[in-house]
Amino acid sequence: FVIQECYVQNTAREYAKIYAAEAEPLEGFGEVPEIIPIFLVHRPANNIPYATVEEELVGEFVKYSVRDGKEVNFLRRDSEAGQKCCTFQHWVYEKTNGNLLVTDLQGVGMKLTDVGIATLAKGYKGFKGNCSISFIEQFRALHQCNKYCEMLGLKSLRTTHQKQRKATSMKSKNLPNSSTIKKTVPKKAREPRDFISSEH
Repeated sequence: FVIQECYVQNTAREYAKIYAAEAEPLEGFGEVPEIIPIFLVHRPANNIPYATVEEELVGEFVKYSVRDGKEVNFLRRDSEAGQKCCTFQHWVYEKTNGNLLVTDLQGVGMKLTDVGIATLAKGYKGFKGNCSISFIEQFRALHQCNKYCEMLGLKSLRTTHQKQRKATSMKSKNLPNSSTIKKTVPKKAREPRDFISSEH
């Protein structure tokens, strides 16, 4: 478990470094959140042979994102660090084509620790996260872009998510019909349009 904890946090840290390299040069972006390193210590003589060591963070500890995405945290939404953490999540999500999401962003100011990573079931580039795939779905549904997302030119998740949802809804609506009765082409073409307009 501690080995995975190190692996996850240090993987997220590598993404945070690339994010910083892209964001820092942008005019007006300012300081970028940093995920502190976590080290694995081997203690052969101890009952618990492996432990982790990291820098102690002093100050108010804040959760800028939560695993299930349902909690509304005003510090997350309104603070500079909180907004930049949400942008970091969006950036990683876009960078990995929606395959990976850094979750549980928490810490003191811009210094973050104890983060998690969610990946799609198959993982991403041989890496499997330690959080449920549902965190990716919830992030996609709940993330609201802010000025930092705009500065980095990230695409809004609202439009893509709604399109996917409609496509899924239409598919499931047509399935029972297509298996029982063959419909004429014009009627089938009309059906999805009616469904979309009724959703609004």
